Amino acid sequence: MRARFNPKAIEQMQEFDRYIKDKDTIQAIIEKNKDKKIYLEIGMGKGEFITKLSELDKDNLYIGVELSPPILAIAVKKLKKYEEENNTRLDNLYFMSFDAIELSSMFNENQIERIYLNFSDPWPKKKHAKRRLTNAKFLDEYKKVLKENGQIEFKTDNRGLFEYSIISMQNYGLKFIEIYLDLHKSTDVFNVETEYEKKFSPFGPIYKIIVEY
Repeated sequence: MRARFNPKAIEQMQEFDRYIKDKDTIQAIIEKNKDKKIYLEIGMGKGEFITKLSELDKDNLYIGVELSPPILAIAVKKLKKYEEENNTRLDNLYFMSFDAIELSSMFNENQIERIYLNFSDPWPKKKHAKRRLTNAKFLDEYKKVLKENGQIEFKTDNRGLFEYSIISMQNYGLKFIEIYLDLHKSTDVFNVETEYEKKFSPFGPIYKIIVEY
């Protein structure tokens, strides 16, 4: 996902009271809410998916991670507007910015209930395969922070990334819980759409995988 360069993006993120910039801060929040489950979206984009989930389940914590400061600044702006228009405040939703390969430097073992990977960059060139968020080195990171039997939910409209992810997850030894070849034709499945998904699902199938460690 691309966003126009915004020189004030980092400043705008840091001014947001639910932007978490370091491990000590997020660990303090987790300790304060130790009775709550923690759900994490990596590559949250403009935040529509994680915002909706946090609103549907205010009893637990939701954390959106986005590497790009300009995109995260947009997500902050959209969340503020959403809360203002709906006269609400999602105190259980936090945003962070770091590279997913450093996940275990932010979270401790067995802290995360579930990780969402929605429409990640497919990195189509073979030489860039190690950057894909379903590559084994990322699966290693997820395993470090997920609880026992923790799950990953993965969605994409990219056939190549879908096929790569199945092979990567299978080779890693993950247990497949659900696989959808055309998610939107499965009417009985609970699905919160991302902004990207709403825009591009009319042009082809949405693939989904749920796996468990």
